[in-house]
Amino acid sequence: MSLERGLSNRHVQLISIGGAIGTGLFLASGKSIELAGPSILLVYLIVGAFIFLIMRGLGELLLSNLECHSFVDLAHEYLGRRTAFITGWTYWFCWISVAMSDLTAVGIYMRFWFPNLPQWIPALIVLLFLMFMNLASVKLFGEIEFWLALIKIIAIVALIGIGGFMILTNYETETGTASLKNIYSHGGFFPNGFSGFILAFQLAVFSFTGVELVGLTAGETKNPKKVIPQAINNIPIRILLFYIGSLGVIMSIQPWNTIDPKTSPFVTVFSTIGIIGAASIINFVVLSSAASACNSALFSTSRMLYGLSINDHAPEKFSKLTKRKNPSLALYFSTLVVGITVLLNYIMPDGVFSLISGISTVCFLYIWAIIVICHLKYVQQAKKRGAFTMPWAPYSNYLCLAFLLLIIVILAILPDMRISLVITPIWFIALYIIYNKKFATV
Repeated sequence: MSLERGLSNRHVQLISIGGAIGTGLFLASGKSIELAGPSILLVYLIVGAFIFLIMRGLGELLLSNLECHSFVDLAHEYLGRRTAFITGWTYWFCWISVAMSDLTAVGIYMRFWFPNLPQWIPALIVLLFLMFMNLASVKLFGEIEFWLALIKIIAIVALIGIGGFMILTNYETETGTASLKNIYSHGGFFPNGFSGFILAFQLAVFSFTGVELVGLTAGETKNPKKVIPQAINNIPIRILLFYIGSLGVIMSIQPWNTIDPKTSPFVTVFSTIGIIGAASIINFVVLSSAASACNSALFSTSRMLYGLSINDHAPEKFSKLTKRKNPSLALYFSTLVVGITVLLNYIMPDGVFSLISGISTVCFLYIWAIIVICHLKYVQQAKKRGAFTMPWAPYSNYLCLAFLLLIIVILAILPDMRISLVITPIWFIALYIIYNKKFATV
């Protein structure tokens, strides 16, 4: 028995969007605006361009061998079993950390309506709900993610539409007049200089973590040759619309230096425009966005454990499927580990998001680097490449690797993120030791 190919084109397209729009945009963008000011728009444009190149490389790899159901299979083929083992468990850990940060965001958003509600209570409720939804079938997962992602899209398009009208009519808000001048009239486009511009890259990268989820859905996609290129080629449009478009409108409606970095700028802006209930509606949207990203995280972690199990890199029980072709034991285990965030939100509610987001970013940088290196190996070995290719390879491969290294350097500079950079190598060392002890002689 194998995984069900129950995801249609519309499911994969919206899952891809859902992976690229999450807590990083709706919550962390407030902090990134504080660091870079209006130049955050250029930051997202640059990061988005590199993400697109990496995803084109992933798409080319997957289509070159449809027997590979994820980039972990690709890591095994091009870089060996040890790298596949480390990559598989690291990607599982990536999505564990994403789920943790999203559940933390759920608690933060709920406090908009219930200021005295402890963050861990809504986190626990949402985690259990999503676990039961994922137990049903992959098709139900696809449907849930489709509608949750659709809510995000409608909200951002509505924000841009309403914001555009406010800008054109010079709408008066509590913080001043809505105008494009707000983007450059409060200290210029680079108000915090080059240092603020550079430091914002880490948070922008965190906003894109999960975009490679389209590579994990390949094994459960009905028509990968058609669906995967469509999902990847639409990434630039999404970046321009969802990131640059929405943040540009936000900073036009409200001066960047009046946006609270501790709250969602989407909620902040709609709280100042005087429309009754607007802030609550947007808070519901960002809440559903966090739930959507957590939904994707539970899906990913259970599939990663399933893949690790069938490759003998995890206990055999994780490869057992239900009658609905769902790896339930893998899902239970992942949910249990994600549940640690409920305890963290009880112990340290104010610091848990920064810690987890930093760890998540470091691990995703590793995953993206593995994708780029695998593609580089493929380009060097392939006698003939297909129609869907990574532009300018292999030069773009080296450029992407240099960019990922730059983000690591930025992480080392940021005091809040330095601890994540110190903690994360322990994970890789542990995996290396475990592999050598249990699998190296197999």
